[in-house]
Amino acid sequence: MVSQLTDAYARRFYYLRLSVTDVCNFRCTYCLPDGYRPNGVANKSFLTLDEIRRVTRAFAALGTEKVRLTGGEPSLRRDFTDIIRTVAANEAIRQIAVTTNGYRMARDVREWREAGLTNINVSVDSLDARQFHAITGEDKFNQVMAGIDAAFDAGFEKVKVNTVLMRDVNHHQLDTFLAWIKPRPIQLRFIELMETGDGGTLFRKHHISGTTVRDELFKRGWIRQLSGRSDGPAQVFTHPDYAGQIGLIMPYEKDFCASCNRLRVSSIGNLHLCLFGDGGIALRDLLASDDALDELEARIAGALAYKKQTHFLHDGNTGITQNLSYIGG
Repeated sequence: MVSQLTDAYARRFYYLRLSVTDVCNFRCTYCLPDGYRPNGVANKSFLTLDEIRRVTRAFAALGTEKVRLTGGEPSLRRDFTDIIRTVAANEAIRQIAVTTNGYRMARDVREWREAGLTNINVSVDSLDARQFHAITGEDKFNQVMAGIDAAFDAGFEKVKVNTVLMRDVNHHQLDTFLAWIKPRPIQLRFIELMETGDGGTLFRKHHISGTTVRDELFKRGWIRQLSGRSDGPAQVFTHPDYAGQIGLIMPYEKDFCASCNRLRVSSIGNLHLCLFGDGGIALRDLLASDDALDELEARIAGALAYKKQTHFLHDGNTGITQNLSYIGG
């Protein structure tokens, strides 16, 4: 299907990141160091199953092929498996992914797969249990590792692991990570630390460019792979001696936004054209009934006229994003 979601720069959008909650039970230093705090929306409620069905149906009708369920921590929703099943019922959606902190995977990942989940990303910022605890505020390293094992046992052929790259925290641990993925089909994705409204001090202290990892990979014979149209923003590298892969997400690199193919909907039903944009376009008033589908599609498609060519992170402008849990990172 050709995407009907095309912006003024001829970018086509096949990928929706749908936040189902902004609540998280971890306290990661780069996101929610003081724990979850409501974002000031009085009496807010997160999207219901029917609203999720309608918004994903509209995006699918406009050419969306992949939906990623995000948070906060999406598995905190008691109806999370039902959410997966609801999205999977739409045959136009070819991939249903989740980004999770992994704390419930050992218990629930098989159920998620049976409901229709096709891809899984787990956040693991250190392979040292003590450092993991220090970064996340939770002593759950072994639990998360067991969850990754459970994902493979449940039939996932590959698991993606997200690692926020931080100077003097984990940037020097490449050999440890490579040894971990050598026998395992894990795509380890180093994500450059991004500045947020709440995280400027930490950013200035710990940001390091992903080019440092990329240069080292090239020295060691790793080869960059081509990306598919509904893939995420990672540059993916493979090596014949490794079962796993390395991905690099580098939002500060020149032309990072040129290949943008994803849109975001927040847990309260706002369309966000960029993670670091200035605001959102309300969709929720059109999610109350199946009768508004045409108008919903028109509003989504029309919003693309306002998508900017690039983010403004290089200027220190983080837009509306106070922390990465706000609209799903």
